[in-house]
Amino acid sequence: MKKGGQSELKLIKRCAEFIPKEKRTKLKSKSHIRGIYVLFNKKAKKFDVVYIGMALTKMGRRINRHALSKRKGKLWTHFSLFEVWENIRDEEVKELEGIIRHIYRKDSKANTINKQRRFKKLIRVRDDKIEKW
Repeated sequence: MKKGGQSELKLIKRCAEFIPKEKRTKLKSKSHIRGIYVLFNKKAKKFDVVYIGMALTKMGRRINRHALSKRKGKLWTHFSLFEVWENIRDEEVKELEGIIRHIYRKDSKANTINKQRRFKKLIRVRDDKIEKW
């Protein structure tokens, strides 16, 4: 954060990256952290994306549920958090998540629990004729 309380970013207030799953309990499950989170599986020095999600409230609770899940809990080892500013609307958080997940939808290395068909709103604004941009 810059001096005077100004952020470098307009959407993201703060972030934490590649935190070991065991440290998830340090997050206060009742605090109202909103934004995007990523679950990773660490292999050697690489972090493979397992899941991208959003929390419109209580991000700590969402991450803890993933850790306790019989299916998802064994697939990831680390997580990253991207908290949005208070003035960012829920629809904007959903749009961020949709765009990121849309990018991964055909990635052969992305975990299958992260797949989605497509982000419909992004499809509606798609224009592949870039020569006319």
